[in-house]
Amino acid sequence: MCGRYLIEDEVYADMWLIMNEIERKAELRSQMAVGEVFPTNIAPVITNDGASGVKWGFPHWKNSGVIINARAETAFEKNMFRKPLLERRCVIPSSGFYEWTRAGSGKKKDKFLLRRPDTHILYMAGMVNTFRDADGNEYSAFVILTTAANEFVAPIHDRMPVILASDEKDYWLRDDVFTNFALSRPGPELVASVLTE
Repeated sequence: MCGRYLIEDEVYADMWLIMNEIERKAELRSQMAVGEVFPTNIAPVITNDGASGVKWGFPHWKNSGVIINARAETAFEKNMFRKPLLERRCVIPSSGFYEWTRAGSGKKKDKFLLRRPDTHILYMAGMVNTFRDADGNEYSAFVILTTAANEFVAPIHDRMPVILASDEKDYWLRDDVFTNFALSRPGPELVASVLTE
């Protein structure tokens, strides 16, 4: 599961073209999450239509909550995810993602930030769909695809985001064969830093 992730200023600096495109679409940069990104925050995503600010979380069909992740292994089988995964994939840029693990036998949990060791940008695979709020206003939302944890994440958590290399972004957005490959492979090397809450 990926329940929070990080966007540092360096990500925005490297993505200035993306952020300029978002601003050209009259989406204020001030609305974009910076720092720790929480579900329902507005965050930058890249789609075939370019870059835009999108809400994190599909509305839950049973309650007022949101669905923030989709399991890569079953996403094509779920009505909520099948069409967006086929037609509206997205890339979510970040600095890394957070996971928690229990510290000993107590209730306290250790918080970890997981990053790529070779770059300060970590691209996560996702999908976007369009919904209407209670007032009938249309909005876009995204979910992050997750997969089984690889050897670097497994000591902390059993799930992790599907991660893309920088040169794989266009393949993820446009190539169905690559999509199936990306969903089934193990993730890349990651390094974990323990944080204090």
